[in-house]
Amino acid sequence: MTTILSYSEHERLRLSQTVAETIERGGVVGFPTETYYGLGVNPFNPTAVGRLIQIKGRPDDKPIPVLIGKMEHLSLLTESISPVASLLIDTFWPGPLTILFPAKPSLPSALTAGTGKVGVRLTSCSPLRNILAHVGPLTGTSANRSGDPPVTTAAEVVKTLGAEIDLVIDGGTTPGGAPSTVVDVGETIQIIREGAVARAMLQTAIGTKNPPSPEDRLARCYGKV
Repeated sequence: MTTILSYSEHERLRLSQTVAETIERGGVVGFPTETYYGLGVNPFNPTAVGRLIQIKGRPDDKPIPVLIGKMEHLSLLTESISPVASLLIDTFWPGPLTILFPAKPSLPSALTAGTGKVGVRLTSCSPLRNILAHVGPLTGTSANRSGDPPVTTAAEVVKTLGAEIDLVIDGGTTPGGAPSTVVDVGETIQIIREGAVARAMLQTAIGTKNPPSPEDRLARCYGKV
């Protein structure tokens, strides 16, 4: 049976501890983000990542994005941050911009889908950021079956996924709208999926007029976040 807990500032430490305990035993947690509800497992636990993929019916060739609550956690996922990536971080984080970094070799292959890269964003959803700051990085794929529309309420998460997940943090109705923008960043930038952060905003930030078009292979990797 899925447990639903309402988020409140006064209870955030208790809620964070409950999430941490759930994640530690390989559980799956639903939570609000700045766009839709997401599903979190320990991104460093191959068994938990495999369970998440099974619940969603997610294809094996799709990487799974990771959410962080503070910048210090980025070093747990990558050892390389390019100057362009640093510029985008300074401009758009916290916010709906997922940046692909070279993944640490220790990360589960199912998380990166063999790409050697991991998509990360510092969320701008305050309740989630407060929890992640305490718990550490969690996966951030959308709380729906693959191919189905994303959802904006805790009740819809439970209706969609039922007892297959362990805990849902109810933070109210999320805004929905465009998903996070996904960019692959090295010395240059590739827009893998244009979303809440528009191409023009990226152009302004990096001072170029023509960011390269997405690579089709990578564009297919990410579903709604």
